[in-house]
Formats: sequence, C-alpha cells, structure tokens
Amino acid sequence: MASPAADDYLKTIYSHTEWQDEAITPSALAAKLGVAPSSVTEMVKKLAAGGLVSHVPYGAVRLTATGEARALGMVRRHRLIETWLVSEFGYAWDEVHDEAEVLEHAISDRLLGKIDERLGHPRFDPHGDAIPDADGSVHREAFLLLGSAPASHEGRVLRVSDRDPALLRALEGIGLVVGRVVTVEGGDRVTLGGSTVDLPTGAGDAIWLTA
Repeated sequence: MASPAADDYLKTIYSHTEWQDEAITPSALAAKLGVAPSSVTEMVKKLAAGGLVSHVPYGAVRLTATGEARALGMVRRHRLIETWLVSEFGYAWDEVHDEAEVLEHAISDRLLGKIDERLGHPRFDPHGDAIPDADGSVHREAFLLLGSAPASHEGRVLRVSDRDPALLRALEGIGLVVGRVVTVEGGDRVTLGGSTVDLPTGAGDAIWLTA
C-alpha cells in the first residue's frame, strides 16, 4: 500500500500512543485526520489486509511490527523536515507542521539523507518530538504530562504538542519553550525564570516535562 493516505494513517496511529499508552479508536482516528468514520473503516480494512495494522470491529487500531517500521519512517521524514524549515529557512515552530505534511511525501530518500547530514543528525524536532534514527530507533527521556505533575515538581520541557499553532505562539510569548526548566505551582501556574506565570488554556495537556 504505497500511498500518502496510508502513510498519514500509520503516522497518526503511531503518534497517538507516542506519549501515552491508550490505543487509538477508529472514531479518534477519524477526528485526528478530519475524515468521515466510513473512510477510516475502509482504510483500516486495507491496512489490516496489508499486514500493517491489527483491528477488531469497534475496537482499537494497533500497528503491527511492519506497520510501525513504516510509520517510524514517515515520522522521521516529517520531523527532519520541520527541523530543516526552522533551522535553514527561519520558520517559526508554529508554522512548520502543515509545510512538513506536504513535503514529507515529495522529497526523495537521498534528499532526506542530505537534510539529516546538513543538520548534524538532530535527535529532536523543534517541538521536542524525538526524530527516529534511520534504523527506527527512538531515544526519549522519562516524562510526565504537565497537567498531571504534582505541585513543586521541577522539570525540563521535553515536548510541546504542535496541534494548536495559537497555543505555540502563546507559550513562546511567555518563554515556555522546549528545554526550559519550570516548576509546577499547581493549577495552571508555573514558575520559570524566577517568575510565576499563568498558562494559556489547554497548556497542561500539551506540555511534557522530564519526570
């Protein structure tokens, strides 16, 4: 199944469980991809027939080993391109996701390798997501969601979800970016750089810290 649509499905299924353990359901997959549930049903059947996912009716969708390997290849492409756009072309971190969605299906493996070499083989993209190695290996520190962290927990920002560009801009505005050390004060407040700040709505579910 060599198609951009199939690759998008596999990448989305992988990304759903990258930072939490609950497998994705067909309805959640439809919501994330912005397609009709009937379209998801048909594509999941095709992916299952191709040995890329496992699925039972009305149950969760999970990647097979073959599906995961292919998903990791697409995730690698996407995140290297995002990093390239920020590093070489001056894109902001809230601007790169949609561009990478297009380019990841267009560039050759040779160009991807040159981009990786040019960037010095980065391990993380601008949002803190791990860039898989060429062999599919992923390196990631122990983490917890900011919204689940206890008061007084101090941690370094490992990752910020890229799903909401407006939230990314708001967080950058208060200096809460990948690599910044924060102390959780409870509720929607954190201390960073010696100042206590109120987080934008939804930030607690979009930021991951070192455990």
